[in-house]
Amino acid sequence: MNDSSWGAPPQAGYWAPTDRGPVQGHAPAGPPYDATEDRHPMQTQPMPIVPDVPAHGGNQDDDRGAARQAGPLFRDETPSAHPHGAAPQKPEPMPDAPQPAPQKKSAGRDLSAAIGVGVGLGVVIVASLFIVKAVFVGVIAVAVVVGLWELTSRLQERKGIKAPLVPLAVGGAAMVVAGYVRGPEGAWVAMALTALAVLVWRMTEPPENYLKDVTAGVFAAFYVPFLATFVALMLTADDGPQRVLTFLVLTVVSDTGAYAVGWRFGKHKLAPRISPGKTREGLLGAVAFAMVAGALLMQFVIDGGAWWQGLLLGLAVAASATLGDLGESMIKRDLGIKDMGTLLPGHGGIMDRLDSLLPTAPVVWLLLVLFVGSG
Repeated sequence: MNDSSWGAPPQAGYWAPTDRGPVQGHAPAGPPYDATEDRHPMQTQPMPIVPDVPAHGGNQDDDRGAARQAGPLFRDETPSAHPHGAAPQKPEPMPDAPQPAPQKKSAGRDLSAAIGVGVGLGVVIVASLFIVKAVFVGVIAVAVVVGLWELTSRLQERKGIKAPLVPLAVGGAAMVVAGYVRGPEGAWVAMALTALAVLVWRMTEPPENYLKDVTAGVFAAFYVPFLATFVALMLTADDGPQRVLTFLVLTVVSDTGAYAVGWRFGKHKLAPRISPGKTREGLLGAVAFAMVAGALLMQFVIDGGAWWQGLLLGLAVAASATLGDLGESMIKRDLGIKDMGTLLPGHGGIMDRLDSLLPTAPVVWLLLVLFVGSG
């Protein structure tokens, strides 16, 4: 609310005695006077003459006592203006109010827990990826099932949408395995069967909200397990572990570059209505970090790759990872939540880690096929 809406402030420097004592804001009879120490001499108004004897002619001593009770007529009266009493002491200046200490930028999460969980997940992923490929396929399937559970739980809690979890979980795991065993055709067939299972499963309940529930179920089947299947497709190549490692490293580097540059230099919001924490400077950091990492990985890790291909790959990863992060931020804003879950300390839930990985998987798979073949 504007200060002016409270009405005009009383005039500074006026005190008028009443039956209850001095009241500020009422000017005494005579020329106006505003006693401030920094007034220019040319602006000073003549001081009014205060009569010793009141105009009504009453007892002089009584009036002097009343004047002493009422207090000084002006704030900065000197002893000469008070022939019948001592002038009040000039108030000492108030000490400067302590200024709050500047707050440091905060990451908003427990960084120690986030780093510890991230390192633990990285060890599990790398170990399963380079020891036995089938074990890593199992890791993908578990992540898909947990992600589906988080997503469907939040939809039911916040929106009352009951996407059937059982057919989604079974179909999602089957989708990942089918993509690894039968390739893209197997993934598409499993996706179609999962959508059909969602439609049929929901028929066992009353028809109210049927369309809303099955729509959310088909969306969840595409968003989580189908996109994750492209990671399994990368793994089928002869250098599959290297391709998956490139995909994971590029996505993590893009997110790290966006965080580091945006936290340190971010000033211009990228999409304030969707994710207020993301900045244009952070996006530039993601692009720069991912392009450098892509050039190195394509040159030294991927068989038959070239550094210039890595530049294009890094640029595409930065774009898809950012869009994926914004996409889940849009979902969470619609649901009115900060995180999809609490399973991973410092990170949130599984879906909060898959947000940039899921849409990036088909992009990396396609570009690697175009650059070096399907293997």
